[in-house]
Amino acid sequence: MTVIVALRHAPTAWNRDGRLQGRTDVALDEEGIAVAARWRIAPDWAGYRILSSPLQRARMTAAILFPDAEIGIDRRLIEMDFGTWEGKRLAELRADPSADAASREALGLDFRAPEGESPREVQARIRPLLARLAELDRPTVLVSHKAVIRALYALATGWTMIGKPPTKLRLNCAQLFRLGRDGTPAVERLNVSLEG
Repeated sequence: MTVIVALRHAPTAWNRDGRLQGRTDVALDEEGIAVAARWRIAPDWAGYRILSSPLQRARMTAAILFPDAEIGIDRRLIEMDFGTWEGKRLAELRADPSADAASREALGLDFRAPEGESPREVQARIRPLLARLAELDRPTVLVSHKAVIRALYALATGWTMIGKPPTKLRLNCAQLFRLGRDGTPAVERLNVSLEG
């Protein structure tokens, strides 16, 4: 059994403004850096392999949390592509009838912003990575993004992403999973606080 720890990057100015970031490469600002600097990881995680999304906000978070570690970059951990919705506020999209947000969101795993990517496609993207991590059988921290971690959680629980998740994944927390021999994830422990 291989344990993986999934961490979302520290907050950016776009997060605070309620904007969808997706593949837009928004870096952490001073406030986000300060948040990451306050986070505390479990001591054993420092000995885990560290993999990060290539986006700056994830790489910066990984470097702050694991200053002495070699951080690998894996493109499969990049945030879900929100297409033409990137930079827009979800609340405004939901209020705009032409955006068709409600019917798109009702599709769950098959939700897709215009010209974007679906959670099901994110799952297909991360499955080979999970299989490889299971094959290596080495505990690993994945520093990634909200939509990627939700897709991983859906894989582990069978949640179709329609309606509320069985457990709400909280901010400023790590999500722990264990991988079967073929890389199939299962929940180990959710919402492990990073705040001291």
